[in-house]
Amino acid sequence: MTEETGNQKLDETSASRSLRVKRIGIDTYRENVAYLHRDCAVYRAEGFQALSKIEITDGGRRILAVLNVVDDDHIVNPGELGLAEQAFDQFGSAEGDAVRVAHAEPPTSMEAVRRKMNGERLDADDFLAIARDIVDNRYSKMEMAAFLVSTGQNGLDRDEILYLTQAMVASGERLDWDEPLVADKHCIGGIPGNRTSMLVVPIIAAHGMLIPKTSSRAITSPAGTADTMEVLAEVELPPERLHELVRHHRGCLAWGGTAQLAPADDILISVERPLGIDSQGQMVASILSKKLAAGSTHLLIDIPVGPTAKVRHMGQALALRKLFEFVGDRSGLHLEVVITDGRQPIGRGIGPVLEARDVMQVLENHPEAPADLRQKALHLAGRILEFDPDVRGGSGYAIARDILESGRALTKMNAIIDAQGRHKTRFEPGPLRFEVCAPHDGLVTAIDNYQLARIARIAGAPMGKGAGVDLLKKVGDDVSAGEPIYRVHAEVRADFEFARSLTDRESGYSFGNELPPDAPLPPF
Repeated sequence: MTEETGNQKLDETSASRSLRVKRIGIDTYRENVAYLHRDCAVYRAEGFQALSKIEITDGGRRILAVLNVVDDDHIVNPGELGLAEQAFDQFGSAEGDAVRVAHAEPPTSMEAVRRKMNGERLDADDFLAIARDIVDNRYSKMEMAAFLVSTGQNGLDRDEILYLTQAMVASGERLDWDEPLVADKHCIGGIPGNRTSMLVVPIIAAHGMLIPKTSSRAITSPAGTADTMEVLAEVELPPERLHELVRHHRGCLAWGGTAQLAPADDILISVERPLGIDSQGQMVASILSKKLAAGSTHLLIDIPVGPTAKVRHMGQALALRKLFEFVGDRSGLHLEVVITDGRQPIGRGIGPVLEARDVMQVLENHPEAPADLRQKALHLAGRILEFDPDVRGGSGYAIARDILESGRALTKMNAIIDAQGRHKTRFEPGPLRFEVCAPHDGLVTAIDNYQLARIARIAGAPMGKGAGVDLLKKVGDDVSAGEPIYRVHAEVRADFEFARSLTDRESGYSFGNELPPDAPLPPF
């Protein structure tokens, strides 16, 4: 056999092992997924199995993906490799390009995950390797779930939380605003309707302090700050545009995912959300990694405490405060923690559209604006204003109130909305609605945060922007038998029926003739 013939046979073999790329219009939500036909020669020759990891290359480009095997020629034929939306965009090829596939090497950091599953303690290098492999798409969602469950079940000590925080910061970009004071605020969650960030940011920015608020989407709640802000404006902003508008307007309310800030955290959140996982160690690392990556120097953490909040007891809140302070101190972050009343939802709306309505009513100084949301936002903003060395201690609340009542906060919020990209379409509460009524005369003595959040989620929030719960009565209000206590909105008939069934079993409200001794709620 001549050299020319041999090279020709090698070329033919190589060609027979190559596949043509086809874009598959499926959103696999932060997971690279590829599709091969069961009769594909490469699939049979390589001995691939469904859900195994494969490496896809075209010479200069390379990605890893989870393999799905199909039998339908309409999805892919035996000579094609299908790539779901995320994988196709990440790979950057064109349809019809030739690619090769091979078995992917398993992530070496899985050994550390197995050690954590056995209750062992991990070091800084272990967490760096895990975060790096997650961002490189070496982990399947099952493997990430194993990591999350192992850290939740076996716990993370304070040094491990610090290492995980640092690893997630190192997994992506880190913003540098070149200013000595970059403020931020974060609530650990668990209280429906607690949309204070959307009030704090325009107040602080109107004062002139820098407050680039980048938020995650909801994990286990009916809405996060990014979900609610998305009702009013674009939140997925490229880093260059984010920098420009923050420099000009001194603040923003954006989703942190597009800026590649601690991307390992965003990927883990995509697994935490459907599993309902939100362990203490992961929560601290998630919050602080995002703030450090966003360039924050001064941070206020809000920990609400209540019988149906995420944090149920004062002792638990104090322990969590120590964790935040430990990690913040060793990360060079000036951090303060406030413990607030978490015994009932804040505001009236639960769900993106309803919460956005509450926020705008407060900013507009509307007579029907929820007083509890207004008061809490002013107190939090006042504490942040006192980070400013030119603001005398104890005077922050009065300054914040003046900024709100003068209309300067509303003007700033409208400027931020316009800069981020105001939505031309107006979102409305879901058209499918029903009311839940009081069973008898009396007082509202308690509201179950968890149950009300669950009802709003079952109704379709946050994916359905108009879905949620509109509270008509709060703790301490008088009610008459048959009087509506809240209204449920849905956009989809199935969600509407699920929510109605859930409220029939448990409304989430308790009633009585008088409030228990500890029930009067402090203003903050």
